[in-house]
Amino acid sequence: MSNLRNNLRGSLILGFAALLWGCAFAMQNALADLMPPFMVNALRSFIGVLFLGALLLAQKHYTHRPIFPKQKKDRIYVLIAGLICGVLLTVSVNLQQFGLVFYPAGVAAEARGGFLTALYVLLVPIFSIFLGKRPSVLVWIALIPAVIGIYLLCLAQGWSGFYIGDLFVLLCAVSFSFHILVIDRVSSDINGILLSALQFAVCALLSLILSLIFERGACNAFVPALPYLCYMGIVSTGIGYTLQIIGQKYADPTVASLTMSLESVFAALGGWIVSGNVLAPRELLGCILVFSAIVLAQLPFPARRRQRAPKLNQP
Repeated sequence: MSNLRNNLRGSLILGFAALLWGCAFAMQNALADLMPPFMVNALRSFIGVLFLGALLLAQKHYTHRPIFPKQKKDRIYVLIAGLICGVLLTVSVNLQQFGLVFYPAGVAAEARGGFLTALYVLLVPIFSIFLGKRPSVLVWIALIPAVIGIYLLCLAQGWSGFYIGDLFVLLCAVSFSFHILVIDRVSSDINGILLSALQFAVCALLSLILSLIFERGACNAFVPALPYLCYMGIVSTGIGYTLQIIGQKYADPTVASLTMSLESVFAALGGWIVSGNVLAPRELLGCILVFSAIVLAQLPFPARRRQRAPKLNQP
C-alpha cells in the first residue's frame, strides 16, 4: 500500500512537471519569432541559473551543508560532470530551438517538436547497449509504432511533408539521449540542484558566445520576449527540474519515465491552446503511435526488472 501511495504521490508531482515542460514548447515557439535561438537559450539558462542558485542558498541555509564538496577531488569531479552535461545540454536545447525556428508558418510546431523530442525515452535504452545494458524486448517492439508514427507525423505526404525542423528536433532527441545517460551516470554522486545549476551555467555561457559570433541584433526584442524567457528560465528550468527531483524520490523509475513522457501530450495541447495550431488527422494518429511507443518502451519486462531505468533530466 505504501508503494502505491508513493507512486501516486510521485506521479502527481512528475505529471505537473511534465505539464510545465510541455507548455514550454509554446513559449519556445513564441520566442522563435522574437529572438534568435542562441540568445534565447543563453538568456533562459541565465535566468534558470539565478533561480537554481537561490535554491542552493536556501538549501545551504536549512541543511547547514556546503554547496560544493569539501574534498578537492570531489569538487573537480562535480565541475567536470557539470561541464560535460552543460555541453550536451547546449547542443540539445539549441538543436530544439533551431528546429522550432525552421518550421514553416501553419505547422503544429509544438506538437511535432514535443513528440519527436520525446523519442529520447525510446533511444536511451537502445544507446544503453554501449554501456553494457540490454534493452527489453518491448523496446525493440516499440520501434515499430514509433517509426510508423514518425512517418504519419512527417512523411505521410512524401518528403515535402518532412521539414528541416523535424531533422533538427530528431537530432535533438539523439543529443538529449546522451545527456540523460551522462546524468544517470553522475547524478547519484552529486547534489541534483547543483548539477543542474552548473550545466545551465555552461549552457548560458556557450550559447552567449555562439550568439555573439553568429547572431546580430539578438536583444532587439528583449522586452516583449521577457515573459516567455522568465517562464522558460524559472518555471520550466527551475521549478520543473526541482519537481522532478522530488517526484523521483517517491515514484518507481518506470512510473516516473511514463509520467514524464506526458510532456509530449502537453506540448501538443499547449500549442493548440496558446497558438491555435491544430493537428491534421494523420498527424494526430502519428502522435498517438509515437506516444504509444514511448509508453511501451517503459513498461516493465521480466528480463529487465533488476535494471534501474535511467533518470530523465529535462531543461
